[in-house]
Amino acid sequence: SGGKMSDAGVDTSTLCLFDVDGTLTAARQVGNVCSIQAHMGEELLQDFINFCLNYMAKIKLPKKRGTFVEFRNGMLNVSPIGRSCTQEERIEFYELDKKEKIRETFVSVLQEEFKGKGLSFSIGGQISFDVFPDGWDKRYCLGIVEKDDYSTIHFFGDKTKPGGNDYEIYCDPRTVGHEVSSPEETRRLCEQLFFS
Repeated sequence: SGGKMSDAGVDTSTLCLFDVDGTLTAARQVGNVCSIQAHMGEELLQDFINFCLNYMAKIKLPKKRGTFVEFRNGMLNVSPIGRSCTQEERIEFYELDKKEKIRETFVSVLQEEFKGKGLSFSIGGQISFDVFPDGWDKRYCLGIVEKDDYSTIHFFGDKTKPGGNDYEIYCDPRTVGHEVSSPEETRRLCEQLFFS
């Protein structure tokens, strides 16, 4: 389809990026040149964590488990139910959250409380939301692959609405964004786009 073809007949000018729940990839650990701890500094980090723990202490849920704030390389992951919940508890929280907007409300409070502190928030998955320095969202990878001279970058994501953790990269002018709801739908769309 007009792209650069390698000797093997493969289009090397097109890159596809995927972030769809239910695929068989390991949990995301976004690596950045420096950690979120180094970027935020200890004082802001502790203020933020203390505020989150205090806020979560006041939320009444059917169940609470452990690991409410998890450090990842480029972000913090905050979970009102706790990341160590079972699959059944995860689904129960997700259904409750869809009705009561627990995470959405929490993020709104944090955006107000930490306005001007250089933090971005992104709701993804079923039980948590991510907190990261401005500019460290999923678009971060686009700056890295820019030098590889791709003519087209397709992004497939399932949290592409405003506030979802795929929204920024889905809307970025450097990508062709595709909203999908399952691995099966992603496969069908890829077959349609690239193999028909």
